[in-house]
This record gives sequence, C-alpha cells and structure tokens, in this order.
Amino acid sequence: MQRWSNNFKSKTSLARIISTFTNAPLVAILVFILINYHLLKGYEFVAVTFISIIFAALIPSIIAFLWIKNQNIEIDMPRKEDRFYPLLWIILSYLIGVVLLYVISAPSIATVLMFCYFSNTIVVLLISLFWKISIHAVGVAGPLAALIYVFGYTGLIFTLLVPLVIWSRLYLKRHTLYQVIAGASLGFTLTAMQIYLLIGF
Repeated sequence: MQRWSNNFKSKTSLARIISTFTNAPLVAILVFILINYHLLKGYEFVAVTFISIIFAALIPSIIAFLWIKNQNIEIDMPRKEDRFYPLLWIILSYLIGVVLLYVISAPSIATVLMFCYFSNTIVVLLISLFWKISIHAVGVAGPLAALIYVFGYTGLIFTLLVPLVIWSRLYLKRHTLYQVIAGASLGFTLTAMQIYLLIGF
C-alpha cells in the first residue's frame, strides 16, 4: 500500500512539473529564443527576442497571475468561464507584439508566430465559451509548427513534448482526451496553415 502511495505521489509530482514547464508563456520564451538565435545575431537578436518575450510571455503571465489572485482560483483556471477576461487582455498583448515586431522588421517567422499566438488565442477564446479545450496542448503544438519550419527535421524533436503534455493534463484530470487531442491538433494545424499562407514553404 505504501509503495502504491509513493508511486502515485511520484507520478502526480511529475505531471505537475510537466504542466508547469509546458504552459504557453514558458514555451513561448524557449521557442522565440531558439528561432531568433538561429536567424539573428547581436543587437537584432536582443531587440527582437526582448519584444517577443515581453508580449508573448511576460505580460500574459502577469495578466494570468493577477486574474488568478483577484478571483482566488486555481492556477490552471479549471473552469472555462474563468478564461474569458484574461484571454481578452492576453490577445491584446499578442497584437501589440505583432505590430512592434513588424515595425522593427523582425524575421518574418517571428512576426508570423506572434500573429499565430494572437489569432490562435482568439479561436481558443471562442471555443472556451462552450468547451474547455486544452490551452496547454495548443500552446505546445502551435509553436511546434514554427520550429519545424525553421529547423526542418531537427524541429521534430520537440514533438516529444506533445505526448508528455497530453499525459500530464489527463493524469491531473484537467482535461478529457478529446480536449487535449483537439488542442494539439488545432494549435499545430492553425499555425502551420498561417505560416504557409503568410510566408510559404
């Protein structure tokens, strides 16, 4: 019995760690750093990455934190109703990021990826009015399309994160299988389509 209990606690801790480190803002930091470092050097890398992280990760994190604290709810926002207002402000942050990246002539993939964060979150917001789609899954699978675009077959390494996220969200009982599969499929498909339409392959 004790062994089973310890095993359960270990799996729960692992699932929580995976969920924490694969939330959308942290994934955005990693992805923008990798893409910008690959394409840029020196001051341009610093400037573009600074704007990317501020508007794709820092501001959204602050918005989510303040909303969670103000509403006294769990960090995962377990109810779909809790998502609406913070997502509205996060969408605005992404939009400002798109404009700034375009103005400073950032690499097209960086600007388009920020636009994907903006547009994909609008879709997530609309779906969340009726159904609790997995934002974690969207936030991992969407940027995956950009990584594959930039790094080719090497970018496929990051597909390993998708099943980990799916397992963690299911194990923690935050989503159903349909919700995480839908999130991953939607995130990757929407991002890939927008990259194709706005940049081409």
